[in-house]
Amino acid sequence: MKKQLLTAFIACFALAASAQKAVLSLDADRANIKINPNIYGMFSEHLGRGIYGGIWVPKDAKVEKQGRIRMDVVEALRKIQIPNLRWPGGCFADEYHWMDGIGDPAKRPKMVNTNWGGVTEDNSFGTNEFMQLCHLLHTQPYISGNMGSGTVQEMSNWVEYLNFDGASPMTKLRKEDGVDKPYGVQFFGIGNESWGCGGNMTPEFYVDQFRRYATFAKSYHDAPLKRIASGANSDDYHWTEVLMKGIPHNMMWGISLHYYTIPTGNWGKKGSATKFSEQEYFNTMKNCLHMEDLVTRHSAIMDKYDPQKKVALVVDEWGVWTDAEPGTNPSFLYQQNSMRDALIAATTLNIFNNHADRVRMANLAQTVNVLQSLILTKGDQMILTPTYYVFELYKKHQGAKLIPLHLISPAYTMGGKTIDAVNGSASIDSTGKMHISLVNLDAEKANPITIDLAHTKYVKVNGEILDAKAVTSVNTFEAPDNVKTTGFTDYKLSGDAGNQVLSVNLPAHSVVMLEVN
Repeated sequence: MKKQLLTAFIACFALAASAQKAVLSLDADRANIKINPNIYGMFSEHLGRGIYGGIWVPKDAKVEKQGRIRMDVVEALRKIQIPNLRWPGGCFADEYHWMDGIGDPAKRPKMVNTNWGGVTEDNSFGTNEFMQLCHLLHTQPYISGNMGSGTVQEMSNWVEYLNFDGASPMTKLRKEDGVDKPYGVQFFGIGNESWGCGGNMTPEFYVDQFRRYATFAKSYHDAPLKRIASGANSDDYHWTEVLMKGIPHNMMWGISLHYYTIPTGNWGKKGSATKFSEQEYFNTMKNCLHMEDLVTRHSAIMDKYDPQKKVALVVDEWGVWTDAEPGTNPSFLYQQNSMRDALIAATTLNIFNNHADRVRMANLAQTVNVLQSLILTKGDQMILTPTYYVFELYKKHQGAKLIPLHLISPAYTMGGKTIDAVNGSASIDSTGKMHISLVNLDAEKANPITIDLAHTKYVKVNGEILDAKAVTSVNTFEAPDNVKTTGFTDYKLSGDAGNQVLSVNLPAHSVVMLEVN
């Protein structure tokens, strides 16, 4: 079988080389690694209008609510089956003292959000409100604990409040807040960006602090805690090396990684979310594809110390970061969301899927009204962004088995630089259906792709596509359906049973999901 696949792949390679077409060869017989649904997680920080004004609205807001939780946002997120939600930060996490956010909301002390605009928050959205949100979303909570300015006891008490079911001071406090049974939170971050806003620590110092804090962040009966270490900033491979070497692997479930796609590559002037040339678009995609190298190299370091891959790589902050929209508070990080952002999301998720042996959790930054949002709100209006529709398409990969693939892509060249025009990932679900997600990054040129389905019994294909008039296309409150998914039929299945070839024409700047059964 392997020899036959190799022969077919060599033939496909020759075809691609001669015709400059994309060719995809799938090895369905080796589909044995599960794509963890948690790869499709979200992140909501106390930042700008992400929580306050996005998810948590005023009592008199003219929208459907449960308490003060905005239900049209909840229903949209339910539809795409988000598996987990990270909160309260981000940089905010290491200045957040959880006990200020419980009890009678009218008596909660106010606080200053020093990281994001110096605004004063009333702490009306705290632990129990977040847990209510997760319950409504049917999703798992992922809480980031305060290591930067908090104490070991404070973190320990928070875990006890969340997860202990016996008699204790924190259980008593939780019951006084109207919550009789523990929440059973699993995912818990021990600090955030400890190399930066979380304390400006060295990795060696962080390792010692992690071991101390994690010791007292207990697992309780029926509530095993999955502790996540604050991992590297982008390509800081030394940080990963020190953590993997210095933290006992049974103390941590995962190590985080943060990487943002900056269109210009310049943090001082990141570029517009909506007004950019094709050259800037190309550079953005090149920066996006750097995620492949990051995941590969961090994984290799982890493999050295953990060859059995017990420790997860958790990319719990990722996405495109542009300049804030003109006329908005620059500290609130509100940005529009274009077809370019959808292509970034789809490409990044393909990378995570293809590294499912090590990447077992990820969180898009962020969910509502901040950075690469799925949802934008204005008063009683709500729109879904192009990025939202990518997650709607890709939910079919959640929990499915990854199909190893070999992809030969034509080049997308600009300004003397080249990237692969086409990327993809594939999986097979519990019913035997195959799902193939394909992305054409070329801004102007359609790219045909030939998919080798030899040695399979698939006879039926259905397709969906996300595309737009231009890579700058956006959804607005006046025109909310400019960019959305539609049916896709530009494909042809040919050949005899057991020897089929699927020919697909990928339009320029598009995302295609094929279901084959």
